[in-house]
Amino acid sequence: MKRDTTAEFQQVLSQCRDIFDKKMKDYGAAWRIMRPESLTDQIYIKANRIRSLQRKKEHLVNEGVEPEFVGIINYSAMAIIQLQLGVVEQPDLEPQQASELYMQVLNDAFDLMSRKNHDYDEAWRSMRISSMTDLILMKILRVKEIEDNNGKTLISEGLDANYFDMINYAVFCLILINEGKQE
Repeated sequence: MKRDTTAEFQQVLSQCRDIFDKKMKDYGAAWRIMRPESLTDQIYIKANRIRSLQRKKEHLVNEGVEPEFVGIINYSAMAIIQLQLGVVEQPDLEPQQASELYMQVLNDAFDLMSRKNHDYDEAWRSMRISSMTDLILMKILRVKEIEDNNGKTLISEGLDANYFDMINYAVFCLILINEGKQE
């Protein structure tokens, strides 16, 4: 059966946006005070919990891995926005503004996925969710190293490229989970 990656990807992004928008209504743009390094650590916590649950095969907190993948997507989008706008001392975005910035990041992630997916011929569909989780964790470690080097790289992609890759891997994992793929 031929899968429609564009539709599946957009469906996941729509679910993530719904959660982002609802949290904006609940909390406002409080996340705007977070340094990118703090957002990186939040993403690490989410990815580490996913890996832990994949290894243990059971969980004691009544949440599966799906909300954690959504968290990776949303925190990565926030981190990209922080890189673009800089950190502030007080929240400075209205919900509508934040939602527009968020959607621009997700649209950019979608465009990147479309180009890479063409070149890689949907290889992600044959990957294990656990492998993509490991790739997300590796990207986090790369980001931490770049952050520790004050954002400087000699030959490697920068921070934003790694955050975009984390968004796309997390979306792929949610698509596979929605299709019933288990490990």
